[in-house]
Amino acid sequence: MIRPTPTTLSGDVVQLVPLDLEHVPDLFTAGAYDEVWTWLPWPRPRTEEDMAAQVSAALDDPDRIAFAVVHEGRAIGTSSYLDIDEAVGGLEIGGTWYTPPVWSTAVNAECKLLMLGHAFDDLGAQRVLFKTDALNARSRAAISRLGAAYDGTLRHHRLRADGSVRDSAYFSVLVAEWPQVRAALLARLSRP
Repeated sequence: MIRPTPTTLSGDVVQLVPLDLEHVPDLFTAGAYDEVWTWLPWPRPRTEEDMAAQVSAALDDPDRIAFAVVHEGRAIGTSSYLDIDEAVGGLEIGGTWYTPPVWSTAVNAECKLLMLGHAFDDLGAQRVLFKTDALNARSRAAISRLGAAYDGTLRHHRLRADGSVRDSAYFSVLVAEWPQVRAALLARLSRP
């Protein structure tokens, strides 16, 4: 597998661009909803400086390629490639959040289509992993709708922002499953 590098991925609904500090004002506005942060391991940024610190942390992580999700000219969330393992050909798509006004729209499906396509078709990935808090029913359902298979739950995996311990539900798509997953995502995106 080729190691991912910052790049731009463009679709009809969204554009994924390399995350940059210039996105902080838009992301601060997009993340101004408590429900965005309920299941994320980071606390809600209360100031633009807090958001800048989160963006800087993502940019400083050597095992992360972070994207700003741009919709209608504004950054409305983020998503990243994480836990990149070139030897095995695996990576994770995670650190994903969107502003609530785009929930249940084509945004997530197209973001995942772009990121999965880049991972499998351009980078030669063999497996793409997704994980979420085991209690996050909304995220688990969204990952399942993508066509990812449930792999299991890692108990007592990490801390939540409030300090409680979370179990993480793991899902994956393998390269052999990608054509079917891609077809299903394209079909979802073609519906009015």
